[in-house]
Amino acid sequence: MNFFRILPYIAFLILLIGCNFSEEKGDTKKNVLKKAKSKTIEPRSVSKDFKTYWFSGTAEITSYSLMQERYGEIREGTAVNIFVSEDFLPDAQVKANNYSDKNVSVLKLNQMKRFNTGIYPYAIMTSTFNPISEKEHALKITNSVQEWCGQVYMQLNNRDNFEIESHSYFQGEADQKITLPKTYLENELWNLIRINPEELPTGDVMIIPSFEYLRLRHKEIKQHNAFASLKQGDSLTSYTLNYPDLQRQLMVFFNSTFPYEIEKWEEINAADQNDTLRLKTTATKLKRIKIDYWTKNGNEHLGLRDTLKLK
Repeated sequence: MNFFRILPYIAFLILLIGCNFSEEKGDTKKNVLKKAKSKTIEPRSVSKDFKTYWFSGTAEITSYSLMQERYGEIREGTAVNIFVSEDFLPDAQVKANNYSDKNVSVLKLNQMKRFNTGIYPYAIMTSTFNPISEKEHALKITNSVQEWCGQVYMQLNNRDNFEIESHSYFQGEADQKITLPKTYLENELWNLIRINPEELPTGDVMIIPSFEYLRLRHKEIKQHNAFASLKQGDSLTSYTLNYPDLQRQLMVFFNSTFPYEIEKWEEINAADQNDTLRLKTTATKLKRIKIDYWTKNGNEHLGLRDTLKLK
């Protein structure tokens, strides 16, 4: 008789223990997943020389003489690479205005090109943000192209996957939202050269081509197979990407020793499958300076453009 009186209490205890066990098991599973996710991002050791060069409160600005292929002809212009470290908000994925231990230190490349096609000019800018202390893909990439016919804009945010938005005035490209699995990005490799060229992928690699190329050539935004090679010389090292299906080649030449400054690059793209001309785009260094350019915005600083040999 006493057994039947306490039976409900026994059942309640069994149910309570089962719930606690289930919650504990669920929490354990979440923790395991969290730990597994954290293990996928490998930390990167940063040398004293790197910190001295990149955390000095200045940017590295390099101007280039540009010979840009466009519409089957070579156009004379200028290119500028601006490398600088800055604090980055990992969630909003924008530059941080204030210090926080949650900020991520990134190496940013702003690459700008200007050239004319007949009567009208082109202006192209690509910004790429690579984390410095972690071996992770670029956190964000933006690209814009402006010319008299209109403008296009494309942005990638590195979250659980690559989230890409693209906006264009061309029919069939107007407004797109795309999610892609993570893979190498051609744009991020420029920063990787400056951080540690030994991390550059070589051999057969799946890679998303540069945003500039995708927009100028009106290509679908997706990864392609490429063959990558690194050839080290005494003074200059070359990194080459060949995309067989796109008939595209990119060669970047940089100094073989730290801080691995980029001296020139070459790019060949087939206009179509039957293109045998294969005109080459080239950019060759004009001048390089290290400066806090954001404080040099007065008319008295216009002479710095002459220093960089920019019109």
